[in-house]
Amino acid sequence: MTERSAACWLTPPRMARHNERMNATHSSIADLRKSYERAELSEDASLADPLQQFDQWLHEAVNAQVNEPNAMTVATVSSDLRPSTRIVLIKGYDAQGIVWYTNYDSRKGRQLAGNPYAALQFHWVELERVVRIEGIVERVSDEESDQYFHSRPLDSRIGAWASPQSQVIAGRSVLVTNAARYGAQFLLKPPRPPHWGGYRLKPDQWEFWQGRKSRLHDRLRYRLDGGAWVRERLAP
Repeated sequence: MTERSAACWLTPPRMARHNERMNATHSSIADLRKSYERAELSEDASLADPLQQFDQWLHEAVNAQVNEPNAMTVATVSSDLRPSTRIVLIKGYDAQGIVWYTNYDSRKGRQLAGNPYAALQFHWVELERVVRIEGIVERVSDEESDQYFHSRPLDSRIGAWASPQSQVIAGRSVLVTNAARYGAQFLLKPPRPPHWGGYRLKPDQWEFWQGRKSRLHDRLRYRLDGGAWVRERLAP
C-alpha cells in the first residue's frame, strides 16, 4: 500500500464508516441466539459405556448427513503452557482409544512429545450435540501407520512428503515444487515418511452435551475410576 492510499484509508470519513460497520457487526453477533429443542439426554436413555454412547451418536450423525461428522478438534498444550487447537479427522476408535494421523514434526506433534495429554471435541451442529474426550496420547504402531498410509489416495501420500507441516515457507510454490519432486521420485509407490504416522488418545474422561431449551442443557460426564466408568450429570 502506498503512502497516499494509506492516507486515504485513514481519512476521518472512511474511519467513521468503518467503525459504524464494526459496531453494527458486534451488535448483530451479540443478538445471535438459538433455542435447542431437538432432543434430550437422560441417564436412563444413555449407555453405561461411553465408547458405546459415542458409537451410537457418531452413527446418528452419519445417518443424519451431518457435514463432516468425522471432524474433531484436537487441543494440545506446549511446554510454555500455551494451548492450541486444530481440526483433524478421526480414523478409528475402539476400546484402546481414538486414532488420527498426522505429521509428527507438526506443531501438535511437537507439543504432544513434550506433554502427552490432549482433549478432543466433536461438534455436530445439526444435532445440537457435542462430545468432549480427554486422555493421554501415544503413537500407534508402525504397522498401523503403514497400513493406513498405503490406503490413502496417491496425492495424499505424496502430500505427506511435500509439506513440512507447521514450518514457515516462502510461498505455495514450495509445496508444488516438493510435490512434483517427490512424485517423480516415488512414482506410484511412495513409502510412509518417517515423520508421519498415527496417534491414539486413551480416554480417561468423556462428556456428552445435548442442547436443551432455556440453556438448561444436558451434560453427562464419564470418568474413569479404578478401571470402571462413573457416569455423572454436570450443571450446564
